[in-house]
Amino acid sequence: MTDTTQTEPIENTQPLLQLNARVPDFEAKTTHGRIRLSEWNPDKWVILFSHPADFTPVCTTEFIAFQNIADELAKRNVALLGNSVDSVHSHIAWVRNIKDNFDVDIEFPIIADLDQKVSKKFGMVHEASSDTAPIRAVYVMDPDRRLRAMVYYPLEVGRSFDEFVRLIDALQTVDEEGVATPADWQPGDKVIVPPPATTEEAEKRLENPEYDVTDWYFSKKAI
Repeated sequence: MTDTTQTEPIENTQPLLQLNARVPDFEAKTTHGRIRLSEWNPDKWVILFSHPADFTPVCTTEFIAFQNIADELAKRNVALLGNSVDSVHSHIAWVRNIKDNFDVDIEFPIIADLDQKVSKKFGMVHEASSDTAPIRAVYVMDPDRRLRAMVYYPLEVGRSFDEFVRLIDALQTVDEEGVATPADWQPGDKVIVPPPATTEEAEKRLENPEYDVTDWYFSKKAI
């Protein structure tokens, strides 16, 4: 017999966050006290990230990794903010456990999102993966609290942390220089000059000695 059973599609009830739009504001309890996102570190970039659960091995390695890049992020005016649906007491106990077992002090706050208000506002709970635990999501916001990048990882795969530092460098370079960055760009590499918008500009581009011109639409320069 042919199995005619159909799987019900999972309705997507998560909000659609848009790059360059302002993120939803929230107030929440954290391991550093209550915060409101719009008022917390108002002059800094923010990396808000979610983890599935406290006292789990992959998340433990990720918290250590976030703390290991915290100084580099601070040099770039970036504050870290963690989030999961565990209680503040669970967060505190886990932070103490990481210190005891790995001799790492977790210095950034962790949101206790027991009611999933933050997780649902940011679309962190993907029901096809889990209807309770957030996925491994990362949201990069500028000081205006505009969403500049978001990265999702599945529950089973730990994140690559060097990429978050590189991503901040690229975003800040784009803002400061009015350029774009090519694939695998690293600080010190040439950047991409926005393509010309008119035929006259295209002609001038080919003659500009400051640019490394491959073709009229593809030019790089050093900064």
